[in-house]
Amino acid sequence: MVEDPPLLRRADALADGFSDVELSRLVRRRELVRVQRGTYVRSPATLPEDAAVRHRLITAATVAELRRPGVVSHASAAALHGLPLWGVRLERVHVLRRPPAAGSGSARLHLHIGRFDDQQLTSVDGIVTTDVTRTVVDVARSESFESAVVTADAALASRRTTPAALAQCLTSMGAIPGSRRAGRVLAFADAASESVGESRSRVLMHRLRLPPPDLQVRVRRPDGSLIGRCDFGWRTQRVLGEFDGKVKYGRLHAPGQNAGDVVFEEKRREDELRDLDWSVARWTWADLVPGTVVEQRLRRALARNRPR
Repeated sequence: MVEDPPLLRRADALADGFSDVELSRLVRRRELVRVQRGTYVRSPATLPEDAAVRHRLITAATVAELRRPGVVSHASAAALHGLPLWGVRLERVHVLRRPPAAGSGSARLHLHIGRFDDQQLTSVDGIVTTDVTRTVVDVARSESFESAVVTADAALASRRTTPAALAQCLTSMGAIPGSRRAGRVLAFADAASESVGESRSRVLMHRLRLPPPDLQVRVRRPDGSLIGRCDFGWRTQRVLGEFDGKVKYGRLHAPGQNAGDVVFEEKRREDELRDLDWSVARWTWADLVPGTVVEQRLRRALARNRPR
């Protein structure tokens, strides 16, 4: 996870002898950058470009200004935990309070009212937040299927939760809004998915009604030695799929190897896979929408290699 730059709160600066005029001068000189009203970044003097990192800063600043305490939850908790957030809007900070608390939040705060156990809480950099398991379930209840699968896959792959823990958490929450949606996400999530691109590829294949692939498929030579490991595989049809064209071999850059050597080795290994009657389909970020090469190449390869 990218380390967040330290924050300076206006109240602390005033207590240390600064004035509002001096703070404004430091902002104009870019020695400080205003994160939001009353909170600044000391260093570096620019806000991080990564949206999730910026959101963690804004979350910390917002929580510090809350008049009533709350637990950081949903997408904001996912950001604090360093889980990927693809396609998730991060304009507001998500905070969870127990009933009978009420309120509609604000332009900066998305207030959720719901029950939770103390065992579902943890602390990240001094901020009380829902733990990874509860966070994944809340994201699955509130975000799109694709976005939630990206987050759930990453949480499972990092071994910070398990399918059983996620299912138990969802069951314990009862019939609440989004529970059926979350159930579909948790049933689909897979710890073997190793990146955002792989998770999104799986969702696209699911939407295209393609046969579900095996993940992280190891392909061996007749003597049992390993050729390589591919993101997706349909063993019966002898078809392999690779997101972003990166076949994972035991090593990529050996001592003395340059990028050209790696590309040559990858081409040689792919030729070897084809010599063993495997078809290989590749795609990139731009292809992760229906009607592009993912569907076309995989359908052709699966049809060509259909068992007779």
